[in-house]
Amino acid sequence: AFDNVLSKIIKAEAGIRKVILVDRTGLTIAHVSKFSYFPIDVDGVGAIASAVFVASEEQGVNLDLGDLDIVSSEFSKGKIFAASCGKGILCVITDNDVNIGLVRLVLKREASEIEKLLNEFLSEKIQFPTSAAEEAASAADESMEDNLEEALKELEKF
Repeated sequence: AFDNVLSKIIKAEAGIRKVILVDRTGLTIAHVSKFSYFPIDVDGVGAIASAVFVASEEQGVNLDLGDLDIVSSEFSKGKIFAASCGKGILCVITDNDVNIGLVRLVLKREASEIEKLLNEFLSEKIQFPTSAAEEAASAADESMEDNLEEALKELEKF
């Protein structure tokens, strides 16, 4: 589900090179990239983008500036944009000649969709497969609890 939205973002403007979705601790949730000759540490880039965004957000709180929408970093060979999407941060890496207005529009538009997906994703209960041994141990625990309850009731009679 995340890949579909991230792919839509990367196709929105020719100058967008990478899109990374991270949580607020910097862990990568999903990412998409256009072809590149240079390997990039996506996890490292996402973690740093998250740290910069969270630090900027804190600075805004300290100065009573309201909610942070987008952080942009402009370099001689490209730009990095980071936007809040609820419990996540959306990071977009672009060429230098990208249409900044379009990137900002796409970030704002897609951030709400990603926020919904993240909320659904994080609210799902994870069920781990259980082995026969684990099921037997669980049944034994329940049986022991029943026996303890019966023993306590017997003690209360005295």
